[in-house]
Amino acid sequence: MTFKHNFKKVLSATAFAAALVVAPAANVSAATNDASSTQQSATATSQDQQASQDQAASQSSAANQSSATAASASASTSTSSATSTSTVKKTTKKAKKTTKKSKKKTSKKKAVKKVAKKTTKKKATKKAKKTSKKSTKKTTKAATAAVTASAGQSQATDQQDDAAKKAAEAAAKKAAAAKKAAAKKAAAKKAAAKKKAAAKKKAAAKKKAAAKKKAAKKSAEKAAKYWIAMRESGGYYTARNGSCYGRYQLLISYLGGDLSKKNQERTADRYVYGRYGSWVNAKRFWLAHNWY
Repeated sequence: MTFKHNFKKVLSATAFAAALVVAPAANVSAATNDASSTQQSATATSQDQQASQDQAASQSSAANQSSATAASASASTSTSSATSTSTVKKTTKKAKKTTKKSKKKTSKKKAVKKVAKKTTKKKATKKAKKTSKKSTKKTTKAATAAVTASAGQSQATDQQDDAAKKAAEAAAKKAAAAKKAAAKKAAAKKAAAKKKAAAKKKAAAKKKAAAKKKAAKKSAEKAAKYWIAMRESGGYYTARNGSCYGRYQLLISYLGGDLSKKNQERTADRYVYGRYGSWVNAKRFWLAHNWY
């Protein structure tokens, strides 16, 4: 009974050692591919262990059947068992080392992958920042350009407004100057008209005065002529005194043979104006000398 139990242990250990030998090999090959195949390798190892256990179970049942044969060869089996145990230990040690190495490699790969991922992430972040910076610069540039354009347009509009304002002011000034000139012209025209009217009035007054004076003179002349006629002949055109004849007692030779009233008037005027300048002067002379 003890032998059977020991034999079962030996077989189980052998199967386990075989499984461990197979498992590291699977792990090593999986480690060379990528980090993601580690899980698959572990699953394969688990399946190999299950298969080894199944094989061990079948071997165990075979051992049960051949218990009689095993009993006869117990001495050689014990020796073989000792050798197998030593081999299993060595194999287990080796498998552990391989597993450790594989784990280390996997950890390194994971670390490398993590670093690569971080680097990629950093690069992506850096790139995104750079892109964002560029985009911000572009946006800022576009906004600045838009603001500049808007400012330019606003300045152009202000300039147009200023030009329009200046033009309006110039037009207003021109209109005011034209109005002032028109008012000045109108005032000058009015003044000229007033002056002309005044001059005309003055001339009229002067003319009137002259006419009045003339009329007065004429009246005086008429009065003086009448006065002399009344003193010389009593006003008769046929009065005669020696060689003098008519209303103004002129020498008959002055009348030239024409004794008519008209010729008497004409000849008397010619004589008085030629000798005294006027009937008034002739009257004055008559008053001084009683003749003319």
